[in-house]
Amino acid sequence: MTALKTGPVSGWWIKYELHGQDATLERLRIDRQLEEALVHGPDPLHLAEVFDLDEKTAIRYADSARALLEQAAEVGPVGAPRKFENLQARSRSLLD
Repeated sequence: MTALKTGPVSGWWIKYELHGQDATLERLRIDRQLEEALVHGPDPLHLAEVFDLDEKTAIRYADSARALLEQAAEVGPVGAPRKFENLQARSRSLLD
């Protein structure tokens, strides 16, 4: 939200604020979609409805989330937070 209005900020403002940062709008979008898949389970129908995705794209995100969840299950609870960060980084390369 903007400071003076209740509407969303403009695309120009977001690009200006993120200029020179490692995080691009595309990477933020992909990260948000992957996080949704990890939190709510790898359900392509849920992803397609929440993000208005094409069915093939939703299936690809669900498959990536499923692979990450399986890898996290293999890691186990010891060192899980650090491993989860590594899994998120690898997931970005899977989706690119």
